[in-house]
Amino acid sequence: MSITLRQLEIFIAVAETAQVTKASKKLFVTQSAVSMALAELENQLGGSLFDRHGRSLLLNARGRYLLPLAKDITSQVSNVETIMSERNDKLAGHIEVIATLSLGNYILPYLIGAFKRIHPRVHVNMLVYNTQYAERMVVDGAMDIGFVEGKVTHEDIAMRPWFKDELVVLAGPSDPLSHNKYFDVKTDLKNSKWIMREQGSGTAAIFLERMKDYLDDIHIVMEMGHPEAVKRAVESGVGIACLSSLTVCREVENGWLKSLNVDGVDMTRQLQIIYRKDKVMTDAMLEFLDFCDVMSTCDDERICLSSPWKLQSLLARQSIRKKS
Repeated sequence: MSITLRQLEIFIAVAETAQVTKASKKLFVTQSAVSMALAELENQLGGSLFDRHGRSLLLNARGRYLLPLAKDITSQVSNVETIMSERNDKLAGHIEVIATLSLGNYILPYLIGAFKRIHPRVHVNMLVYNTQYAERMVVDGAMDIGFVEGKVTHEDIAMRPWFKDELVVLAGPSDPLSHNKYFDVKTDLKNSKWIMREQGSGTAAIFLERMKDYLDDIHIVMEMGHPEAVKRAVESGVGIACLSSLTVCREVENGWLKSLNVDGVDMTRQLQIIYRKDKVMTDAMLEFLDFCDVMSTCDDERICLSSPWKLQSLLARQSIRKKS
């Protein structure tokens, strides 16, 4: 009997969860089906792939050798299925996207919506997590394309520059800093209480990297896992924060928050589009990437693209330029 794709998928799930129970829940199959498939695979390969430690299954040397091969095989099969599902007469297909919180919540929904109006037969699914998780999902082949803010270092990842963003300091309306025109790191940092994004956040990593000469002066009073929670905490007067300018347009326009550019430290950052180097790009994926490149063409107004009507205006202008 030949090794089946399903056996490899079950093997990967067990390797990643270290338990039959968790793997069965992840794959929506019974525990007995997982155990049977794993036993058949080990029998076909002539030996065990895991060391049993109580309820946990830990990869042994044979299993560690098989895991990257199994992932490559399932990834290639997925590529073939995606390509063959596309129609020649009209753009169609599926695109699995993962984005970091700032991009996934404030920019990509409008881009995806506009793209869907042009290509209604292309299904775009999006997950929103931090940079570390997004990188892992793209490496594992679970996601086709990632949009990230932080550093990505995995050797299997290809990076495509998207557009530049700027981190700004946010102060609540009752905070004394709200009367300032900018945030001076030399004079304003020591007496401030900071609300930070969680570990693994690209925004937090870049903030701490840029502030490396002033780390002793940063007093962190709270960490939060979402930009909206950070903004609400700043509004309530808990402290100040540093977030992407993309995330605060509405609050600043309505006077709920004061946005301060940082004086003394360069807070611009390059946003990236990531995908596996061996990823076979379908026509739908390539068209979507080209569509997203419109963000690279805008300048100062990019900070107010977190509203659908302003994005539609930009897309319309770009369409006119391409036709002329």
